[in-house]
Parts: sequence; C-alpha cells; structure tokens
Amino acid sequence: MCLLLRLKMSVNRPHWLKNGSNLRLVLLVLMWLVCYVGYGQLEDTHDFNNPAVLPLFTQMVYRKLSNSTASLNHEFATRAKFCVKDPDADWNRAFNFSTNLDFLSSCIKKTEGDIGRRICTAAEMKFYLNAFFFKSSNPGYLQQNGNCNLTSWVSGCEPGWACSIDPTEQVDLQNSKDFPERTRNCMSCCEGFFCPRGLTCMIPCPLGAHCPLATLNNRTSLCEPYTYQIPPGRPNHTCGGANVWADIRSSGEVFCSAGSYCPTTTRKVACDSGNYCRMGSTSQKPCFKLTSCNPNTANQNMHAFGVMVIFGVITILLIIYNCSDQILTTRERRQAKSREAAVKKAKAHQRWKVAKKHVTEIRAQITRTFSGRKHNHDVEAHNISDRGYSSDVGMSKYSSPESSKGHKSKKSSSQILKDAYSQIEEEKAMELECNDLTFSGLVNMATYSEVRKRRTLMEISFKDLTLTLKSNGKPLLRCVTGSMKPSRITAVMGPSGAGKTSLLSALAGKAVGCSLSGLILINGKQESIHSYKKIIGFVPQDDIVHGNLTVEENIWFHAKCRLPAGQSKGDKVLVVERVIDSLGLQAVRSCLVGTVEKRGISGGQRKRVNVGLEMVMEPSILFLDEPTSGLDSASSQLLLKALRHEALEGVNVCMVVHQPSYTLFRMFQDLVLLAKGGLTVYHGPVKEVEEYFSGLGIIVPERINPPDYYIDVLEGVVTDLNSDVGYKELPQRWMIHKGYSVPLDMQNNNNSATDLVMNSDVVDSTNSNAEQTFVRELWGDVNSNLRLHSDKIRHNFLQSRDLSCRRTPSMWLQYKYFLGRIAKQRMREAKLQATDYLILLLAGACLGSLIKASDESFGAPGYTYTIIAVSLLCKIAALRSFSLDKLHYWRESASGMSSLACFLAKDTIDCFNIFVKPLVYLSMFYFFTNSRSTFFDNYIVLVCLVYCVTGIAYALAIFLQPGSAQLFSVLLPVVLTLVATQPKNSEAMKIIADLCYPKWALEAFVIGNAEKYYGVWMITRCGSLMKSGYDINNWNLCIMILLLIGVVTRKIAFVGMLILQKR
Repeated sequence: MCLLLRLKMSVNRPHWLKNGSNLRLVLLVLMWLVCYVGYGQLEDTHDFNNPAVLPLFTQMVYRKLSNSTASLNHEFATRAKFCVKDPDADWNRAFNFSTNLDFLSSCIKKTEGDIGRRICTAAEMKFYLNAFFFKSSNPGYLQQNGNCNLTSWVSGCEPGWACSIDPTEQVDLQNSKDFPERTRNCMSCCEGFFCPRGLTCMIPCPLGAHCPLATLNNRTSLCEPYTYQIPPGRPNHTCGGANVWADIRSSGEVFCSAGSYCPTTTRKVACDSGNYCRMGSTSQKPCFKLTSCNPNTANQNMHAFGVMVIFGVITILLIIYNCSDQILTTRERRQAKSREAAVKKAKAHQRWKVAKKHVTEIRAQITRTFSGRKHNHDVEAHNISDRGYSSDVGMSKYSSPESSKGHKSKKSSSQILKDAYSQIEEEKAMELECNDLTFSGLVNMATYSEVRKRRTLMEISFKDLTLTLKSNGKPLLRCVTGSMKPSRITAVMGPSGAGKTSLLSALAGKAVGCSLSGLILINGKQESIHSYKKIIGFVPQDDIVHGNLTVEENIWFHAKCRLPAGQSKGDKVLVVERVIDSLGLQAVRSCLVGTVEKRGISGGQRKRVNVGLEMVMEPSILFLDEPTSGLDSASSQLLLKALRHEALEGVNVCMVVHQPSYTLFRMFQDLVLLAKGGLTVYHGPVKEVEEYFSGLGIIVPERINPPDYYIDVLEGVVTDLNSDVGYKELPQRWMIHKGYSVPLDMQNNNNSATDLVMNSDVVDSTNSNAEQTFVRELWGDVNSNLRLHSDKIRHNFLQSRDLSCRRTPSMWLQYKYFLGRIAKQRMREAKLQATDYLILLLAGACLGSLIKASDESFGAPGYTYTIIAVSLLCKIAALRSFSLDKLHYWRESASGMSSLACFLAKDTIDCFNIFVKPLVYLSMFYFFTNSRSTFFDNYIVLVCLVYCVTGIAYALAIFLQPGSAQLFSVLLPVVLTLVATQPKNSEAMKIIADLCYPKWALEAFVIGNAEKYYGVWMITRCGSLMKSGYDINNWNLCIMILLLIGVVTRKIAFVGMLILQKR
C-alpha cells in the first residue's frame, strides 16, 4: 500500500503541483510519513530535495532520534545518578536540537533517506555507554561485537564511518535489545554525528561539540580535526566524520575549541570582541564591565578590574587602619565633657552649701551673743538638720522602692552624673567633718555609715584548718584557727612558703588538688563559700585586666554584670564614680589600660584597677592576694584608704601583704601571722601584736619596722633574740596562749613544728627514693596528675545553692553586655583586622593568578589551595578570640558571670569575620580564576568553611597553649587536605577522608562548579566526579556537614571552657 502511494506520488507530482492541489499533496505526504513511522525505515528515494517533504521528514527523523536518545537518557540517569542532578534538563541541554535541524536535513540528503537505518539503536548506545562506565583505557576503541570482530571488520567499523541495515530488516531504535546486522552500504559519518571505532552506526554529537567531516592531512596522514588515520590496505577508504565523544582528559576532539562557540554541532563561529567563549560553548558571553576581551578569547582579561578592586579594598583597609579608634574616641570625649560639667556643678553646689552653713553659723553666733537664749547644743542640732542626709540627692539612693514608684522618671545621662557627683561631694564633706571630730561630724558620719551599711554582713571563722597536697601529702596549712569579721581589714603576713595564699584560697573555696580538713563557718553556720560567690570578691595577685579597654570600661563592665539586676542606672553610676574616685583613677579613667605591645597606664594604676573590678560589685567579703606588691608607699596608702571605706560599709576585707611599711601596717585592724609550714604564730588586733611578742621576749629594736622584724624572725634571719623562745617554737606557744589543742607530734618540746614538717618531708622523700622503682614513681606521678585534673573538673562543676540574696543580670542580659564589650575591643583591634583582610586579599589575588580554573578537573586544584589558605589564615585569626583572654575568662567565670554569655558573645562578634572574610578573598580569587560556578555558590561554601574552621580554632585555643594551638592551626589544614585528596582505595581510607572537613568543602566547591558544565561536558563531568568519589546531589549535604562540624567543635570548645577553667 505504502509502495503504491509512493509510486503514485512520484508519477503524478507535476499534475498535482500544476493544479495547485496543495491540500492533496499534504495529505499524501502525511500518509507517506505514517508508512515510514510504521516500518521504521525508508526506501531509497530522491524526493528529499523537495522543500515540502524534507522539513517534514526531518521532523519525523528527529522524533525517532529523540525517542532513541530518551531510552539512553533513562539508562544514563539510572547508572549515573552521582553526576546527573536533573536527568531531563541535562539531556535536553545535550541533545535538544529542536532549534536547528540543518545537520539532520544534510544527513538525510547525504544518505538519500537512509539515515533511519544508520542511527544507533538503544542497544548500541548502551554498549557505547558501558565502555565509559567500565573505565575503558581507550575510550575510542570498543570491545568486539557482532558487526565488528576478528572475522568481520567492514569499513563501517573504522572510526568516522557507519553502515546501513538490510532494507528487509525491521528495527525498533528505541526498544531494541540486540545489535542489528549493520554491514551494508558503508560510508563516512554525517556531519553532526560521531561514529566510534568498533560500531557501524551513528550517534548524534551533543550540543557544545563540533563534528564536521574530516579532511586528510597528507603530511601527517591524520584525518583533521580528529586524530585517527585511514586504515592501511584500503585505498577506497576516505576520512569520515567524528570519531569519539569521551572525557576531555582522554579525548577532546569533538569539543568546540576555546575562543569559539558552536551554535550547532556542524558550525563553529569565532568569538567577537567584547565577548569570551570557553571550550564547549554554544554561545558567546559578554565580558564583565571594567574588563576587556579580545577576539577569539576564552577568558576575560581581569587585570584592570583586579587592580581597581585591590586599590579600592586597600584604600578602605587603610581608612579603617588609621581611623579605627575615632568613633570610640569621639564618644569618650563627649562623655568626658558631660562628666566634667557635672563635677563643676557638684563642686559649686557643695561650696554654696558650705558658705550657706558658714553664714548660718555666724548668724547663730551673733544671735546667741546678743540674746543668750540659744544654747550650743541647739545650734549643733540645727546644723545637723542642715547638713544631714536630708537632700533628695543624698537619700534618693536609699529610699524605699515603694516611695520611689510614685515619682519615677527617666533621667538624662548628664543629670545622673550630676546627682552622682553631688553625692560624692557630700560624702567628702562628711569625711572632713569626721576628721574635725565635731559633734555634728560624728553624728553625720554615724548616719552616713548606717545608711550605706546595706550589705550582707559575713563573718568567716575557721577551726583546725589543715590543707594538704594530695600528690605528696605535704601540708600547706596546719591547725589554723581564727576568724575574720566584717567592717575590719585583716592582713595575712608571713615569710615565703608560709601558706598565705593557700589560706586565702582555702577560705575563698579555690583550693584545688588539696585535702581540706577542719571547720569553716560562715556567720556561725557550716555552709559552702560558693553559695555566696555573687557577693564575694577575689583580687588575684596578677593584674588580670583587659588591656584594650579603658579604666572606666573595665570597671563599668563588672558593675553591670555583677551588681543587682534591679539596681537603677543612677545607682550604678554612683557606685562606679565612687570607686574611681576613691582609687584615685579620675585622671586616667579614659585611658586604655594597655598591653605588652601597647603602652597604657602605669603599673600602680593597673593594680588599683585590678582591685576596683571587685570593689565595684559591692562585695560582703573581699579577698586580696598581695594587692600592694609593686606599689609605692603613696599608692599603697591610697589603696588602703579605699579599702577602709569599704570596711566602713561592713565589708570583711582580708588581704595578703608582703612586708608593708609601718604606716601601712598601722592601717590594718587585724593580723594573721603565719610561720613556715602553715602554722599560726599570731592572730589578733594589730595594735596588740607588739605587746604579745614583747611578752615572749621578742622586742622590736628601734627604727626597725615591726612587720619586717617579725618576718625576719620567722625566717631565722634574726638569731640574737633576747628570749628563751626560739622562732621554731612560736606556733606552739600561740596554741598554748589561746588554749588550742596541740597536736601530738608537736607536744615534744625538743622538736618544733617546723622541724617536724621539714623532717617528715625529708623522711618521706628518702623512703620513697629508696623503695620505689622508676616505673612505680612514674606511675605515681601520672596517677597524681590524673587525680589533680579530676579534682579540678569536679571543682568546676561543683553546684551549691545560692544564699547571697542577690539577683544578678540574666544570661541574655550579660550576653548583651559581653557583646558591647567585645565589639569595643574589636573596634580597637581594627588595625589587626585590617591586616587579616589584607593578607586574605593578597592570598586570593596570588592563588587566582597562579592557579587558573581547569576545565578537566573543574577547578579542583585551585579550590584545594583555597581551602588550605583560608583555613590557615582564619584559624590563626580565630585563635585570638580565646587564647589571649583565658585568664580574664577564668576570673569572670569564678565571680559568677555566665560562661555561656561570654562564649556566645565572642562567637557572635566573630560572625562578622565569618561573613566578610570570604567576601574579601573571593573578590580576588573568583574574578582571577574565571570559575564557571556562580559567585554566590562559592561564597556560601566559603562561609560554611570559615564557620567550620573557626569552631576548630576555638577548641584548639581552649585546650592547648597558644604556641601549640598556632602550630596545630597551621598543620591541620595541610594534613587534612592531603588526606582528603588521596585516592580512596580502601574502605578505611574513605572513612578517614569523611572525617576531614576539607573533603566536604572541596566536594561542595567541585559540585558547584561541575553543575555549570553540561552538553558536551556531560561525560567529562561524570568521569571527574566518579574519579573523585563525589556525588552531584550532595551539595546540600556538604554544606550541612561543614556547619555541623562547626557546631560540634563549638560545643566541644564550650565544654572545654567549663572543664579547664580555674576558679
């Protein structure tokens, strides 16, 4: 039937066209196409030159071809899930020729309609695909099959040639599972198709390929532009079409060359000026603004743009570098002006009050002289009422909450400062009156003390307090009994090694690695000192103060975090100003404390700031470990004067002092004198110490400082004592004097206490050296260290109920205060931040210039070096967040501040660097490498990478010493990247690589870039991903794992903060 239709159409065609019967012509063509579709092939005919027939036949062939490739798409998507994200979209980008079918029309003409019998069936296409998945070493040479083997090797088996099927054989291109016999009418492959060696059929070239007919180069005997040769012994054989579509690392013959673009698989066009064309492009892309592109160029010329970006970024960094402190300096200057104005007003107001009082006294005296009716007592009482604490400024702080609710109003900062300084000036005036010892001065001072004594009074008493090292059993304190009372200053003195700091640590609950025995009572009750940590201040011997904050900022931070949460801002201002004024820090309040690199305030002022951090929280007990060490006499007296003010408010002040001057010594009220071995020699009022020792026959010579003399006696330096009591018997004499029980080993008068302690150490060490082997001694040291660390951990996690009756700010409010403080510190470190950014900028420019994006590896080498560089630089910078502030954190945490608030605040501030540093690096690296992936994709991966390595840096900074942390920060990125990029030949190697964060970062970079390679790059993409072991669908997984590592390492770092802190 179909044959008759074709014959009728061929014979009567002029008649049909002559009569204009186009409708009948169309109907016959459609019937003819139905016949073709039904049989799947076409007889030889010459009707394809007809303009009306060829387009319809071309469309029909294209549909058959699409159906054939669709089956291959399904097979490819099933076996190549790791490299195909959206099978339909990827396949359309490779084989959607609907916009231009000229290559099909040309092939139809060339084969005279025989194209349907020359196109590869689904079975043959799968055979070619299997060669790729089995990683054939020669992708252009296939295994033997029914058409091409040792016994049958027709011309169509040669590269670039194809054959036809027997006309009588019916073949279903889409569903066939076997190879058809394809050995007839062999000829060269059509343009736009490639014919592999070992197959006698044609496969369409993907988009982005250039598959023209080859021409013979007589000089090289190669069929250019391909690399195959004409087979020898076949003189009639000519160069054919394309040979192979494979991974570009194996064969890049069909790829559209760089500098040109191929809108179809048979046409290649040179790239115009102002555009660039990468290898495998189907269209030209316009160059980025401020860049230049010459004709036939594959990449943009970014040098001018890079120079402009570098110049702009460096200019911004220089501005930051030179003007970083300007904002804070301007703000501090404005605050200083407001404060100075408030001081002037307060002093003027106080002078006016003094003058008014003086006039009142003169008037009263004149009245009394002439009238004689007023008595002196009445005048004094009148003065008391005039000068008393009756002003609104003076009593506003101590008025009840109920009375203040009715007239509560928000005051400005200047008014708050004015009220605070007015209060301070009145306090100074009352001190002068107290010094005059007038009746009114005494009454006013009593009233002042009663009003300000609103702190919890705490008395610490201890009995038979003994502190012994767990490691070797050496006693640090022994049988220490006494008490420390509120409103008094107790000095702890003694020679070196007497246990002064050990006594302070034991009373403050900071003794770790020691066995504590005896009784410690707080207000007569046996309670843990940790229950009162919110109202206990401890001043360490070292000046642990933030050097990049001003004096006022340091003190203000502790005031905000440690004073009661319900206290008003005006009250806090008054407390801060009173502390600054009493410590003599007014002149340097706006000066940076200073660090080793940057000079700040003097050592004496720094010591006073160290004390002020604890004074400002209004403690009930204040422990100080050698606060006067390194201070001159004037500074020491100023500090003791401030501490006496604290004692007047009911504070129990206990401090370790090392050989004070006589003037300073007389300012103390109680004294604890310890001998070597931690034994008490004297504990009582300072004014009675000389009387006690005189009773023992130890008299201080003239012009000798008593505390120096007593310490020399206890050291054994003074030997010519006019006394029957030796210095080694003094602890025992004190026990007898106070009626304490003397230990049995001290009751023998021939051996003193210190001798017993020293002899026991010598005997123990001698016995241990004689009896213990080296291994046993080593095991003992290890065991003691483990016990010490476990004791520290137990001490850090020690929980006790809060009995301080003080509600400090919540964790989130402290987080706000920490955030403000750390932001100021970062602003003052802006020069250091600018240096970090400049190094990242230069690293991006250098790596981007030296390592160009590689199409074969999808930029993997450049991304590998990026991971190493960014990890290294960001880790070292992130170490500063915790390495430099360990001591400050330990002090603040021990005082009751929230560890979580501190950690979150530091991490929040570092988020600025997490988002900015990738931007700085990519501003150079991305534009220099001309990566195909988007800037945003690279930015997201880098942000997650920086977040990950920042968390690792936190853990390194907390668990290791600064030097070791820096070494590990340098080694880890290099080592882990080398491990992650090694071939995964074993399951163990895969598991190890999965534990390395560079593996996930590199996979995310490569996947993001590989997604932009499509069309002719499909096989190359699959080959590269298969070789690396990556999956194109795992981009989100890689991002999540990087973030997860960052979160986990932050949790580890935070736990380390809690475990390793020293309270």
